Amino acid sequence: MRLFTAGTEVPADGIPIPQRYWAVVTIALAVALAVVDGAIANIALPTIAIDLNATPSAAIWVINAYQLAVTITLLPLASLGEIYGYRRIYMTGLAVFTLASLCCALSGSLMELTAARVLQGLGAAGIMSVNSALTRFVYPRSQIGRGLGLNALVAATCAALGPTLASGILSIADWTWLFGINVPLGLIAFMIALRSLPATPRAAHRFDALSALLSGLTFGLLIIGIDSYAHGGGAVGAVVELCVSMVCGALLVRRQLDRSAPLLPVDLLAIPLFRLSVATSVLSFAAQALAAVALPFILEGARGWDATATGLLMTPWPVATAIMAPLAGRLADRYSAGILGGIGMAAFTAGLVLLAMLPADAGAANICWRMAICGMGFGFFQSPNNRAMITSAPLSRSGGASGMLGTARLLGQTIGATLVALIFGLSGHTSVVALVVAAAFAGCGGIASLLRLSPARTPSVR
Repeated sequence: MRLFTAGTEVPADGIPIPQRYWAVVTIALAVALAVVDGAIANIALPTIAIDLNATPSAAIWVINAYQLAVTITLLPLASLGEIYGYRRIYMTGLAVFTLASLCCALSGSLMELTAARVLQGLGAAGIMSVNSALTRFVYPRSQIGRGLGLNALVAATCAALGPTLASGILSIADWTWLFGINVPLGLIAFMIALRSLPATPRAAHRFDALSALLSGLTFGLLIIGIDSYAHGGGAVGAVVELCVSMVCGALLVRRQLDRSAPLLPVDLLAIPLFRLSVATSVLSFAAQALAAVALPFILEGARGWDATATGLLMTPWPVATAIMAPLAGRLADRYSAGILGGIGMAAFTAGLVLLAMLPADAGAANICWRMAICGMGFGFFQSPNNRAMITSAPLSRSGGASGMLGTARLLGQTIGATLVALIFGLSGHTSVVALVVAAAFAGCGGIASLLRLSPARTPSVR
């Protein structure tokens, strides 16, 4: 039965129903696969190391390879999406991700698995670099916030369920099925995408390979350098990596200044609304990462909860985020991202402060409601902020905005995780200093969000 036909013309204001519903399904399914796969490997890492006769330090590259591949290719793939069409990059990324998942499942050595994870990260970057840009063409302008809220709901839910899903699969099958299950789901998503995703405008400019190389070196060396130092690596090597990263970054920015559609979107960063939205995103995800990494150590080390109980105690956070994200997305289509984001970040800050002030004899209920406040605040902020970031860019630069959205998230998470390692090294694993620093980051994010209320800020454009 023929349900719909993929559009061959650029939609003027969204695509018709039922094609829109199927496009939403394929975007949500692919985002779910990419997010879950970023989390499930953590649970299986000890098992993978034993099965492949690898040391724990070497097995870490199963995770790092994926994250690095995603981080260094987000902006280049977003640029390719503007040139060749978001639909094409998205579907190519989905196909690569599915094939790489099969390669992961068939890997017989750590080297093979790491190489497959690099390929899988490239596929995930193809999905995540343009999914927000595609959402802008799938939904009418009046419902873009709703669409981005749904994406946030899917991402939050999958991030919460990832460890549970991994544990469930490992209880009945070996680790290869963590990746093998992606293959049929990826094929289903690809077949739906083939018939439902709309065509999008194609830019006339050529791909800037040198800028892509400089971008990869800038973000790749930045992450490797700070991660190495935070986890006890040599200080000299880390400093060299960070210095080279800064030099590459300076060369990248200089190269972008005279380009009409730069790979690093310096043209969009000149828009106050976009710039403030990026800053708010980086600060919020840094705060989230600080808390997410620190809380298990605090709850287990200082409070005496076991690992299972700690996981349950932290569950209200992602659940509250998943509940609030779609609601905030709907409100974002009617109200300012500045005020919605400010309210969300204020609640997020309050929740972090309450967790830092947690009494020594606090029970489960006392912990859970504080976690829920954090999740509600973060969920209320995220969708409006994403909408502001995407719609403040001209339609022709949706790819650059979408790539920067993902890059800001990853950069914030990297900063947060690194700061936790540094703080724990100075004050111990049970210190609540990380939560205080997280609250400070969230508070600064709230201020950045409220600055968007200034009438001088550039309004959104379709």
